[in-house]
Amino acid sequence: MQIVILGGGAVGSLVARRLVQEKNEVVIVESDPDRCQRLEEGLDAQIIQGHANSISTLERAGLRDADMLIAVTSSDEANVLGCLIAQTHPNVKIKVARLRTHEVDRWRSICSSDLLNVDLVIHPDRETADRILQVVEMPGISDIVEFAEGRVKLFGMNVESNNWMVGRSMSELDEAGPPKNSLMAMVFRGQRVIIPRGSDRLQAGDHVYVIVPADEMKSVMEFMGIEAQKRAERVFIVGGKQLGIEVALRLEKQGVQVKLFEHDLIRCQKIATLLKGTVVVHGDGTDRRVLWEENIEGIDAYLALTGNDEVNIIASLLSKRLGARKAVALVNRIDFLPMAQLLGINSTFSTRLTVVDRILQFVRKGHVLSVTTFLEEEAEAIELVATPESKYVGKTLREVHFPRGTVVGAIARPSGDVLVPRGDATILPDDRVILFSLERLVPYIESTFLEEPQRGRV
Repeated sequence: MQIVILGGGAVGSLVARRLVQEKNEVVIVESDPDRCQRLEEGLDAQIIQGHANSISTLERAGLRDADMLIAVTSSDEANVLGCLIAQTHPNVKIKVARLRTHEVDRWRSICSSDLLNVDLVIHPDRETADRILQVVEMPGISDIVEFAEGRVKLFGMNVESNNWMVGRSMSELDEAGPPKNSLMAMVFRGQRVIIPRGSDRLQAGDHVYVIVPADEMKSVMEFMGIEAQKRAERVFIVGGKQLGIEVALRLEKQGVQVKLFEHDLIRCQKIATLLKGTVVVHGDGTDRRVLWEENIEGIDAYLALTGNDEVNIIASLLSKRLGARKAVALVNRIDFLPMAQLLGINSTFSTRLTVVDRILQFVRKGHVLSVTTFLEEEAEAIELVATPESKYVGKTLREVHFPRGTVVGAIARPSGDVLVPRGDATILPDDRVILFSLERLVPYIESTFLEEPQRGRV
């Protein structure tokens, strides 16, 4: 597939790297000459220096023959105009645009019209807010991801030294408890990703992800030692940019008491007109004195959502020392994510990875329904539809022989049934299959899973 990417920043380069690995022909259009040089040194892709809204630049990039356009520059206007130019080239079958505007809902309708015909409009802050809110609403977990239209849930948790599971193997855990319809799909140990097998044992400090049918999640959490906690009532948000405002607005609607800290007075005044149920504090939400004065001790969640990763990490650690029950940090530098988890921050989120996940879902084969990336892109959760023609349909998992580093976490049937399968489970037509895999194995898994059987074979 020939793909033109507008914008060679963090998101554009991440997407490009993955697409190149998956044997796509990628061209990046980037205006900054220094960034172009870095891209040329680090990527096996064609780099075109120029502006994304220039017709001649896009022609040089080969847009006329491209199959897809991905517009992820820092400018909403350039992204929209790039899609408009692509609309004049009938070969461009798929168009994706990132928009940050607060009027994104109105823009979605414009982008979906015949004028632009954009297939996917991504709003990073809104989609990141969705994940943050789920974590705030469910104390005791670090992350939650939904599959199969909410019928299957994947939740993350930190294994503390006093947790009864420490030192036990996967087989022992499987035998110990009542929740049989669940699976520990991934274990993050420092910067290492483990797709666990029966003999693997948990250690204190591990960060684990467990997949489970939605209606059994509560019992599985209790079994794993996650204490039942009341829903959040008091939340502090640091950072008055769009993400912080989006989260505050939605917490307001849930009746949560919210304080939002912003050091810029003019911005505080503007935010106060948007947030009617939130206390907007003009002050440094990373300052110990300010936090004490605002009664941080015992708050249910502290959300560090500034535009500075280092500030967010340090502020989250400070909030824990001052008595916050849960600390959440926005960390966009991918190489910072493992460090943040090792330091004891309860949850970390990246708007960049959120955007990358959504784009990869569109780029990959048509029966890939969702993609979620974990830990510096080292692992992925993939939701696929088993087509009637797939060579794996009608076979048990034991017969499939997935490579080490890959596991089928759940199967959601069209009937509504959900099972966390064992080796004798059979993949049926139209099943939604959720797999967990090391990143390096993903192209192979997708190609073999979706590959149709050869003609003439029985």
